[in-house]
Amino acid sequence: MKNYSLILFMIVLASCASVRKHNEQTVSFLSPEELKEDVDYAYSKIQELHPQLYWYISKRELDRKFDSVKSTIDRPLTPLQFYFKLQPVIADIHEGHLALKIPRKKYTNKELRSLKNRKALFGRFEYYVEEDRLYITENKDSIEHIKPGTQILSINDVPVSDYIRKYNHLITSDGFNTTFQPYFMKDMFFNFYTAEKGLSDSVKIETLYHDQKATYTLKRENKTSSEIQKDKELTKPNPEKRINDYVAINDSYNRNFKFLSQDSSVAYIKIKSFSRSYSDKFYKEAFGKIKKAGSSYLIIDVRNNYGGSLYEINNLYSYLAPEPFILIKPSQITSKLTPLRTNYFRKSNPFQYAFKSIIYPSYVFAQTFSTYKKDGKVYYRMKAAKPTNPQKDAFHGKVFVLINGGSFSASSIITSKLKNDKRVVLVGEETGGANDGTVAGFYSYQQLPHSKIKLPIGLLLVQPNINFTHTQRGVIPDVKIKETIEDIIEKKDPQLEWVQHEIAKEKAESIPE
Repeated sequence: MKNYSLILFMIVLASCASVRKHNEQTVSFLSPEELKEDVDYAYSKIQELHPQLYWYISKRELDRKFDSVKSTIDRPLTPLQFYFKLQPVIADIHEGHLALKIPRKKYTNKELRSLKNRKALFGRFEYYVEEDRLYITENKDSIEHIKPGTQILSINDVPVSDYIRKYNHLITSDGFNTTFQPYFMKDMFFNFYTAEKGLSDSVKIETLYHDQKATYTLKRENKTSSEIQKDKELTKPNPEKRINDYVAINDSYNRNFKFLSQDSSVAYIKIKSFSRSYSDKFYKEAFGKIKKAGSSYLIIDVRNNYGGSLYEINNLYSYLAPEPFILIKPSQITSKLTPLRTNYFRKSNPFQYAFKSIIYPSYVFAQTFSTYKKDGKVYYRMKAAKPTNPQKDAFHGKVFVLINGGSFSASSIITSKLKNDKRVVLVGEETGGANDGTVAGFYSYQQLPHSKIKLPIGLLLVQPNINFTHTQRGVIPDVKIKETIEDIIEKKDPQLEWVQHEIAKEKAESIPE
């Protein structure tokens, strides 16, 4: 027992030392020579591993941008300052999955436990971004009685518009659509802000509501014992939470199914993330209920869905397909060795590392035979690139799919395929992800040698099995309807309402006179 206690103590001690070393490194200044070496390292790894690097920018232009950023590095910088220089160049590649991880302070387990028992400072509001303006759209806890529709003008006397203009250079979608940025910015604004400014116990905000300015001090409050107990209860699993993919942090489900009409003729499936977790069971049960009810219409909502599992969208498509289908084209990679560049031991604790070491030869063998060469190009074998049969409970009625700028990655892959196959009516906004595919799948996690900034690089070219549009834009809806901030505040859903009105009109027209 004493030996186990000693081992545990040594692990805790090593963890604290690791956190301290990381935090010291994040505030240290690096020489211009070291930073320029990091620029070269980042570009060389992207060139080596990214299978479609010059999709939206020429090699000549990208070379110029990397050379240009090096010429601006003429003084020592911290890793964070360096991040704000290099990430805009990587964003100019216009690959939404390709981005540096912003360097930020790490916390010890003791500090994390303390934070867990305190309320968020900014995370208790819902937000909306329009151009360089940030609005609060929901205030569930009635903090300072701030009303939905309130614009945050400044934080600690610094204009929010300055932050948004700065952070906009860090964000890119796939290609040249502009719908993705506002959705991603509202979700990432305070991630950027806290990485830059640190976690505070209080901040001063200046606001504007109906032409009236006001100043508030937001404070990080302690949770009550009942709130802590409620958090513990929320994390307890049950069958409903598993199947609907429950997310305790915001007390919501990633998947939701219901009928929107009393006669069950209109079914509705909301998918916030293609997480794959228990998705087979969810779709089997949902489409079983739809078939049993004899529903004529199905609405699938993938708005604000940043993507996820190819396996899950292939499975979902099999419930919508009238005949055997192939979801994606063969997935190109840069070389036969690429699958072995995925940092197999990443984030492994000592026990996991030992286990993975034992099975590593099998992993190498499997990955080696997962590639093939055709016409001088190397491809990775993917299940979604093979024929898939429709499910026995596949839906054959009319399908509407709701999309917006927050529909990204896998959400764009499946909606692009559905549109190409003329299987659905798309309603909403142009998707944030590209119509003709993306680079993601699995990643090689690189670390820049001096700044220690992480650079995940997608290794698979994933393209829907369609006739490409070559527009370098997102999936364009058949019916364009944009949700406004007024709609959100008043809890209106013009996109869903349009679909319901259209269904009602079709039903009325089908009734014989």
